[in-house]
Amino acid sequence: MDTQDKKPDIPEELQKVGVTDLKTIIQTRWKGVLYRFIPKVSLSISLPKEKKGAHLSRLIEAISETIEEEAAVVYNSLEELEKHILDSLVKKHSYERGEITMDTELVIQKQTPVSKRQTMETYDISVTVIKNGDAYAKKLEATAVGSTVCPHAMEHSKGKPHIQRAKATLAVETGYDTPVELESMITIIERGFSSEAYTLLKTEDEKYLVEKMHANPRFVEDACRHILAEAKQAYKKSRINVRVISFESIHPHNVLAEAQAET
Repeated sequence: MDTQDKKPDIPEELQKVGVTDLKTIIQTRWKGVLYRFIPKVSLSISLPKEKKGAHLSRLIEAISETIEEEAAVVYNSLEELEKHILDSLVKKHSYERGEITMDTELVIQKQTPVSKRQTMETYDISVTVIKNGDAYAKKLEATAVGSTVCPHAMEHSKGKPHIQRAKATLAVETGYDTPVELESMITIIERGFSSEAYTLLKTEDEKYLVEKMHANPRFVEDACRHILAEAKQAYKKSRINVRVISFESIHPHNVLAEAQAET
């Protein structure tokens, strides 16, 4: 009998045994557009309490083979690919609960607001699929950067507020078949700021954004509440988390606002 198949000294089930920070190349086709990603992949399975350990070399081999086989296929979304990986893996390595996460970046082509120049904007995203028996769930996260204008400073300095960059992350946990688009999550985040941010800006675009910021002053708390409220309307039967950090321009520290809701 292999050592891994012996009974452990402490018979406790382990929820996650697997591999993390595995890099590969992924392709998806969404609304006719081909996307390529090089994500960091974390893939784990549960270990029964009667087993001392997992056959880690076999597990890593099965994980690597599965990812390589599935990565050659173009799927409609990262979560669809992840589901296929979990379904393929269970045929090679029996498990009750499996979880896979891909952390990567999504590049979206946009237009600047006035000059209509093409700009490529990059967003951090994370997609997780969980298989528990025959049931599936997913968690999507997206992070975007924008600007906030302090309403308190505006009120007490004759309309001369301090302005700072802010970063917000929206996470949505829901059933696998519930439609959730990363692009729509990013749009919701950016609408929560005083203004969105762009990599490329011409003079007329800068003027537009500065005027938009001053017409829409928001604390970090305001941004968090706006994102949460819109996400609650957009994603039903979901667990939602919003986390916003303001990188303060007049303080040596940052400011945080975070909220959760279930719909």
